[in-house]
Amino acid sequence: MSPFTSEINLLPGEGEVYYFGPIIPEHQSNIFFERLMTLIAWRNDEAMMFGKKIITKRKVAWYGDLPFKYTYSKTTKLALPWTEDLIILKEVAEQVSGETYNSCLLNLYHDGTEGMAWHSDGEKELKKNGAIASLSFGAERKFAFKHKLSKEVVTVHLHHGSLLVMKGETQTHWLHRLPPSKRITSPRINLTFRTINTNSINSNR
Repeated sequence: MSPFTSEINLLPGEGEVYYFGPIIPEHQSNIFFERLMTLIAWRNDEAMMFGKKIITKRKVAWYGDLPFKYTYSKTTKLALPWTEDLIILKEVAEQVSGETYNSCLLNLYHDGTEGMAWHSDGEKELKKNGAIASLSFGAERKFAFKHKLSKEVVTVHLHHGSLLVMKGETQTHWLHRLPPSKRITSPRINLTFRTINTNSINSNR
């Protein structure tokens, strides 16, 4: 049994969320944080709202086994080849979670003024009810879930080097968000390992 095994489902039902806490030692997490900051091909995220293109302060990057297309907020990204660091971290997430992943969406939040609004990861490219493993580096941030019907809210604090896994029917019944916090002045990097359906491959790379 993995020393990081978490048997506690944070959600009361209709979904599964497991928080494993820090799974990477602090000194190694510090190294990964610095390398991800400098070696990832970060770009400001884009979204279409009311027919206009919005450029976010938050930066993102999209990597995968193959040049998968991923569309959200009415914009499409094409996956870049894995870096050595991402391969290592993917294997760590797979070992601890007991799942497999073929892609990763990374987010860079420069400080607490940057966050993510309520949403669910239900894009058509993603494997239905597939697990999403979220690795966090940098500033500790609160993460929240809200049931789509009952509006019940569940929160958890994500620590430096920690892993959170969403699986089952979580995306169907729950929203999640990263609320802003003015008191946080340092950056956070979030890696969300996912599984893209193979029919989403762009064979023209």
